[in-house]
Amino acid sequence: MTFLLDEAERLGRDELEALQLERLRATLHHAYENVGHYRAAFDRAGLSPDDCRTLADLAHFPFTTKADLRDNYPFGMFAVPEERVRRIHASSGTTGRPTVVGYTQRDLDTWADVVARSIRAAGGRPGQKVHVAYGYGLFTGGLGAHYGAERLGCTVIPASGGMTARQVQLIQDFRPEIIMVTPSYMLTLLDEFERQGVDPRTTSLKVGIFGAEPWTEEMRREIEERFAIDAVDIYGLSEVMGPGVAQECVETKDGLHIWEDHFYPEVVDPFTGEVLPEGAEGELVLTSLTKEAMPVIRYRTRDLTRLLPGTARVFRRMEKVTGRSDDLVILRGVNLFPTQIEEIVLRTPGVAPHFQLRLTREGRLDALTVRAEARAGAAPEQRAAAAASITAAVKDGIGVSVTVEIVDPETLERSAGKFKRIVDERGGH
Repeated sequence: MTFLLDEAERLGRDELEALQLERLRATLHHAYENVGHYRAAFDRAGLSPDDCRTLADLAHFPFTTKADLRDNYPFGMFAVPEERVRRIHASSGTTGRPTVVGYTQRDLDTWADVVARSIRAAGGRPGQKVHVAYGYGLFTGGLGAHYGAERLGCTVIPASGGMTARQVQLIQDFRPEIIMVTPSYMLTLLDEFERQGVDPRTTSLKVGIFGAEPWTEEMRREIEERFAIDAVDIYGLSEVMGPGVAQECVETKDGLHIWEDHFYPEVVDPFTGEVLPEGAEGELVLTSLTKEAMPVIRYRTRDLTRLLPGTARVFRRMEKVTGRSDDLVILRGVNLFPTQIEEIVLRTPGVAPHFQLRLTREGRLDALTVRAEARAGAAPEQRAAAAASITAAVKDGIGVSVTVEIVDPETLERSAGKFKRIVDERGGH
């Protein structure tokens, strides 16, 4: 396979950083002059856009949080008149007011460009068919993937989420080479292929581009082996653009190259906000460099990762997201992330890769129940052995005692979007 690079991907590091500084200074001016929130925030910090003379100076500027976006609902963060906005997306709002984002025509073109670059880096090529099973609508996944695939010159199959049996039929009939979907829903499709008696390894699929939720190397291995495809990670979030902020390159699969000509990354200590050196794990912070309708300055993503030098591309890489600082479960003084449980579940015989964590309170102590689905046909003694194995692995590897329930196949709630890993039933927590 020939790995094609566009003009920005061929820049030297010095050239890239000069471009970043030019775009960063323009973005700070654009935000300060057109968004009341940023003008007030910069003024409170005693800063003006002209105080950013080097890339390192960005660290002096205030963060933007999800709460800031909600406080300015719906259009208070827009930096252009409403009549210039060509599309609006929003979060689900399940944890409060939704966060709203807007795009000018140029923003939509930029978004299509970075997603097209992402699909190409994943191994996709013009003329191939892309099955998009991300949800459409206000969620950015479906339309972001759709327009990026078209921009690359691919044929789009806009399947959206849900109707799993029909998705499997479409994949068999339309023969796409690429699928873009959440990794947890890909496993649901895998189960459906097997239920229909179809060997997933015989499909036309060659590449899976998975995002919208953290997933582990164990899940990658399971998907690649059972589907006979390359499984690569895509990263994005609606507040910054949508999918296409960063992409794993199929030739290396060693973390996601951030498209740094459009998004400037920092990693900070989640508690102090201090910028951490390259290679240290912390919270990813992103600043948009080219957005018109809704520039974001130092947006705290809550995603935990580390920055690493580029390999397949000049752009720096972010390690696979290990979890979110707001998904951290502190159980009797021990820090735990759902991805740690996922690694254990995926290597346990007789258990399917579908699980959920249920937090309860017993007296004054928090308790955690791991509910995992048995694989079809698993005998009672195999289920009992799996429960004992997971219990021991969590105790030995993470250091906490948990209860494990092995439930029947297809018992846990499925979603075409993000799988809800944590159910917190600790009243008033």
